[in-house]
Amino acid sequence: MQTSSRQAYLDWLRIMAIIGVLFFHSAMPFVEGEWHIKNQETSPVLTEFTNWLHRFRMPLLFFISGTVSYFMMQKRTSGGFIALRFRRLFIPLLLGMLVIVPPQVYMERVSQGYRGSFWDFYPSIFTHGPYPKGNMSWHHLWFIMYLLVYDIICAPLFAWLISAKGKLFLQKLSWLAKGKRVYLLMIPGVMIFAFFAERFPETNNLVQDYAYLPYWLCFLLAGFICIAWPGLMDSLERNRRSSFTAAFATLLVLSYLRWNKQTPWDIIIPYRIDWRTYAYMAISAICAWGWVLTAVGYGKRYLNRKFRIMDYLNQAVYPFYILHQTVIVIIGYYVVRTTDVIAMKYIFTVILTFIISVSIYHLFIRPFAWARFLFGMKGAGAKEIIVREKSETVIAEPEIVAAINM
Repeated sequence: MQTSSRQAYLDWLRIMAIIGVLFFHSAMPFVEGEWHIKNQETSPVLTEFTNWLHRFRMPLLFFISGTVSYFMMQKRTSGGFIALRFRRLFIPLLLGMLVIVPPQVYMERVSQGYRGSFWDFYPSIFTHGPYPKGNMSWHHLWFIMYLLVYDIICAPLFAWLISAKGKLFLQKLSWLAKGKRVYLLMIPGVMIFAFFAERFPETNNLVQDYAYLPYWLCFLLAGFICIAWPGLMDSLERNRRSSFTAAFATLLVLSYLRWNKQTPWDIIIPYRIDWRTYAYMAISAICAWGWVLTAVGYGKRYLNRKFRIMDYLNQAVYPFYILHQTVIVIIGYYVVRTTDVIAMKYIFTVILTFIISVSIYHLFIRPFAWARFLFGMKGAGAKEIIVREKSETVIAEPEIVAAINM
């Protein structure tokens, strides 16, 4: 039992995850902690919102990316898969680092006192070294770099898993689909996060991200395995209430500890790592997994429908992700200088970023073959093949739907 056709709920989950990223990054100027552009005052409500969303937004994207990799591997060798992923990921990453991200760094430097024009600033991205000391960066596009690295490293494994021997191996995993055993997939990720995340904080720079680099990979592999053996996805659907219970309960525990200053960083003075730290970090990882599996389970149950607008959204979501943070930073630079309340600043940033990003995609990327290529999209002339599976209409050509997105 394997899945060969595209599942609509995965597309909806990816679309919703990217919209979540829009809400998350739009809030960053107004929450505690460092970011590229900061408002003078911060919002405790938005801080809690981003704290919750940050726990699972990227794990969910990596999980879905694992399912995308599965569909893209169909009828491809590992070499062909790598070549396609290189074209769909590396070229947009290069475009982002040379064109999309520099305005973000420039606006940050201006907020720090730089007085030159953007064209005066631009050569410094090649001469001042990597961000944050220098000006060359991939900023939010780190996700694309990580995904490219994962796909290159895992291509032989992916090819084996869809081979005859790999199918036999997946068949042996059918016992995981019974009862609550599917949650055993969480164990590697929870252990990595519990034992290493505190020692090695998230950097997003690839080479020094010792904890999060393998942690994100666990979600991608789980997504690939679950879609390759649909019984596991069915188990997530059946256990969706259990996933939601675990996600909500662990969030309450973590929030209670933070709000009452009972985290390991509050009660262990001078701070040192001990069993309470490991327990707290393990609960944090279980919370992240809980929300991811909740989204997948409820998505499979209620979102497995395809509507006409989905084709447009599927194509728009990847360019939107590439563009959105630059738009937020530029808007935010001016918004934080106004005297409006934080709520109005935030709503304005979200709405205007959405309108501008979608407009750029619709007017300047979608109609032109060269722009589609630079943003990792399939050519506009690609033909879709529609099939029916279990009386549901789904897109079945992985080159067309899966490849255009992350």
